[in-house]
Amino acid sequence: MFKRLLLLFTLCLSGPLMAQPEAIGNWWIYFGNAPINKKWNIHHEVQYRNWNVVGDMEQLLLRGGLGYNLSENNNNLLLGYAFIQSKNYIGETDQKRTRDEHRPFQQFITRQSFGRFTVMHRYRLEQQIWSNDFNLRFRYFVFVNMALTNKTMSTPNTLYLSAYNEVFLNWDSPVFNRNRLYGAIGWVFNKNLRMEFGYMSQMYEIRSREQFQVVIFNTIPFNRD
Repeated sequence: MFKRLLLLFTLCLSGPLMAQPEAIGNWWIYFGNAPINKKWNIHHEVQYRNWNVVGDMEQLLLRGGLGYNLSENNNNLLLGYAFIQSKNYIGETDQKRTRDEHRPFQQFITRQSFGRFTVMHRYRLEQQIWSNDFNLRFRYFVFVNMALTNKTMSTPNTLYLSAYNEVFLNWDSPVFNRNRLYGAIGWVFNKNLRMEFGYMSQMYEIRSREQFQVVIFNTIPFNRD
């Protein structure tokens, strides 16, 4: 089943492979959350975002943080930092401008399970710092998974559906920054590793953009005894 999904997704991507920057892009994403013990965890993340499928970098994002569970495996507080390098096209030319961003952030995550469904809410406050600018931004993210071929997402070899919506709000005007709407199909390899293929529509202040996503989730703990 998983091999068929991978083949189907590859065929879908073959169309926009040689597309121009304004066409559908693609994000390659790795999310890692490594528990240290029942209370502490380390978040680590890499996102390689392309204007096309691969090879025309739009943005590289590296994010990490230290989290603390207020209750076991739930209600997590996290302090973190992200480095983002963006390569944006200059007008209608083929030239790009590189811009580096430093982004400390603070977040709270809470999770619930209802039968085949798992729900996650994330509240994040970010301080965006560039060489000559600063922005304070709030993000609210709601995420839903639904197990299809087994009763829960914790069962190996489970096919599942995934969806999320995230809204970004600036502290200053304009208040609305962007909104992301996402849907995906995924596969659970085991309790610590899963992968999904998705499609996201992102609406900015004055424009919108579409992109595919290939996402790997890893929760292998530091202590595996």
